[in-house]
Amino acid sequence: MGYELDHSFLGKPHHLLPRRVHASPGVDWQYRIDYDRLRRQRLERARQQMEVFDLGALVLFAGANIRYITGSYQGNWKYNINIRYAVLPRGGEPVLFETAGSDLHCARIDLPWLVEPGKSGSGRREGIRPAMTWQWAEGAVPMMADKMVASVVDVLRENGVEKEKIGIDNLDMPSLDAFQKAGLKIVNGWPAMSAARVIKTIDEVELLKLASTIGDAAMWKIKYEWLKPGVTEREIEAKVHEFMLSRGCEIIYDIIVASGGNTSPYRRWATDKIIRQGDLIIVDINAVGPSGYFIDFVRCFKCAGKLTQKEIDLYREVYDSMYAGMEGLKPGKTTADVVSRFPEYDDDKYGTVTLQQFAHSIGITLYEGMWMSRAYSLAHPAEIKENMYFAIETFAGHPELEQTVRLEENVLVGPDGPIVFTLMEHMEEAISGYNRPGLHHPSVAR
Repeated sequence: MGYELDHSFLGKPHHLLPRRVHASPGVDWQYRIDYDRLRRQRLERARQQMEVFDLGALVLFAGANIRYITGSYQGNWKYNINIRYAVLPRGGEPVLFETAGSDLHCARIDLPWLVEPGKSGSGRREGIRPAMTWQWAEGAVPMMADKMVASVVDVLRENGVEKEKIGIDNLDMPSLDAFQKAGLKIVNGWPAMSAARVIKTIDEVELLKLASTIGDAAMWKIKYEWLKPGVTEREIEAKVHEFMLSRGCEIIYDIIVASGGNTSPYRRWATDKIIRQGDLIIVDINAVGPSGYFIDFVRCFKCAGKLTQKEIDLYREVYDSMYAGMEGLKPGKTTADVVSRFPEYDDDKYGTVTLQQFAHSIGITLYEGMWMSRAYSLAHPAEIKENMYFAIETFAGHPELEQTVRLEENVLVGPDGPIVFTLMEHMEEAISGYNRPGLHHPSVAR
């Protein structure tokens, strides 16, 4: 089910056009984000990857994975503390194990697609069941872990897959012991879920676009209303929290505000430092937008002053490397094509990811599916595919700099190449009229 939009006047599909943004609430007069289609297509993608990896079932404990296959969300606090879980058997429907009590009652009210009429004795499929929580159970941890595994085995047996490979996304030692004691063939379930989530559906793209819209507006507020000498980094952080929550974000994951000397070396958290006239300010917005989809991007501003030539050169160095890497975000290219355009940095020196010269898939988690770094992507390239969605970020991390620059964009891999979804402009005195060949941000005058 789901309707096809008439794109004849638009020229391209709606989801590929960054300035065509649906309002979040549904209405009777316009077809906007189709949440039934969103849930169905995510589930279809998970099922497809189960076949690719030859899994009889997926057993999921990570909150984002549970949400991906069930559409369930009961607050960020539940995401990664292993008190709820879900099972998706091959050929069957997902079963959510929700914490007992009010949470279980809320789930049964909120998630009718999991309790639709079925084959159970009550006439309704038991798609939502009480979770058996085992962590923090003192001396009862092994007993409770056994009960949790027994509840999973019930679903596997009901669907006749208990002898097949069972993919699990996340385990602690007590649950590992309990699964092994039950005699199940447990394997790593992350590759299947990662492969499913890294390719976005149409409605996921629309939600990511909506999250970018809120992030853009917050960044504009910082530049033109909130950034003044005498305010603190934490005051900027607080204003961003308030604004983005008021525009429909679920939670604010983190707002990094680094100013002046805190930009070199880059201090990736906000402090109570007072921002001074002439400070460069790096702002990294990480927030969960409507229906759980992330915005993660960076801009650099100057407080109450014009950029110096040295700062312009740094800005262009970071901008150039980011957009050069972005040219590799095309179907059929690889992660090596992206990172080969990044300058050498501590990724090369230490052979590990710095999270400063890299690109990462985002969706219903900040880090989802695929990371790209010079530490390994040159030697182990992975294919870039249409409808992947990345945050790509670079940095001028030179020693002895008084202050420096970092930038980040959110980018959809469209059928013909990258489509930038973060439309907040760059610093005009650094970029306007800049004749660097290749890709540019949509706001840059050529």
